[in-house]
Amino acid sequence: MARYTPPSQSRLGQIVDVVVLLAMTIGSLYIPLWLKLAGSDQTANIPENPTWESLGQNPVMVEKWTQLGYADPASAAELITSRFDYSFSVGSLLAMIVVIVGYYTIMLRFSEKEYREVITEKFNGD
Repeated sequence: MARYTPPSQSRLGQIVDVVVLLAMTIGSLYIPLWLKLAGSDQTANIPENPTWESLGQNPVMVEKWTQLGYADPASAAELITSRFDYSFSVGSLLAMIVVIVGYYTIMLRFSEKEYREVITEKFNGD
């Protein structure tokens, strides 16, 4: 029986694969931020003239903020008052489910097709 040698991919094909994977990776990390689906809330309730007391900070917290380089309460006010948005929409959840199930379905179909091609090439290509 002959030794199996898989088909080779051209240099251009490899470069295109890398560029597509890089674009997909960056896109999957950036698009949720761009659509404001991830990250902290953009609207913080900052008092007009913030003080450590109006921001709800005790002396220990003030000392830690100072150690971090925020001696002025106005410079730390945005960090202190911003909160994470834990809400989600059913539409976004359903869209994510459709995308994930669709991705796995496509991958299973392609994998099955390629698997059958390899088996045919290996055992029926005499």
